[in-house]
Amino acid sequence: MAALRARGGVALRRDLLKAGVGAWQLRTAARRDRVVVPYRGVLALADAPREFGAAYKHGGVLTCISAAPHYGLWQLNPANELHLVCGNGIPRDGVVLHRSASLPPMPGRPVAALADVLVHALRCRPTEESLVMVQCAVIRGDTTVDFLRKRLPGNRNGRARDVLDFVCPKADSLLEPLAAMHFKQAGIAFVQHVELPGVGEVDFVVERFLIVELDGKTHFEPRAIKRDRRRNNTSVAGGFTVLRYFYEDVVHHPEAMVAEVQAAIRAHRSGLRLNK
Repeated sequence: MAALRARGGVALRRDLLKAGVGAWQLRTAARRDRVVVPYRGVLALADAPREFGAAYKHGGVLTCISAAPHYGLWQLNPANELHLVCGNGIPRDGVVLHRSASLPPMPGRPVAALADVLVHALRCRPTEESLVMVQCAVIRGDTTVDFLRKRLPGNRNGRARDVLDFVCPKADSLLEPLAAMHFKQAGIAFVQHVELPGVGEVDFVVERFLIVELDGKTHFEPRAIKRDRRRNNTSVAGGFTVLRYFYEDVVHHPEAMVAEVQAAIRAHRSGLRLNK
């Protein structure tokens, strides 16, 4: 039991034997329902991650979005398929195979090294999904954009390198890099993390007149609501227009968010022309 727990709850039978667990102990534990045998040659605790057993079954290690939860990385969507690095590259039903890993896997777990996980995600997943994973790792100090960029050489990795351009050095949530990405793709000019007198730091200032703020869970606390409304008032009194967006807007309805920002820009420019 201790040997299994040290390996994340799942291990190959041969690895347990090498670690000094006796064959009779394995048989006894299985008979007493203390461990299960999900696949031939694989033993697991009842509450162990199922994907670990599947990785051992296929002779591979988890990577890409299948490995994201085991590194505590941000995710927009759970993995519907198993993403693995396997030695021989033979196709397997229900498995997305990735190129060979460049670094040793996580010790004691069938999980690829973090750098390989991120590189595979950048090559495999839509921009939004890979961006939030990389953003999380970067702000935690687990890796750097330059480190990942060096592992993505050549023309075939051009799209993956482009995703790295959207990583925000100071972003503390997945909302900021996603919003910045959508604004850049729409050709909206902005500056991030701007300190305004009497207001404090705001998420975005667009064309010097429009403040765009992104509200996560903490903004719904009573004190935060009062603070944000006072900041809005101060901003408007200072000549700014303010738009606020939530998780659903940025993640699920980015087109509507972008269209609203563009409409505000057009209205502002129209007003300037009329004043002239």
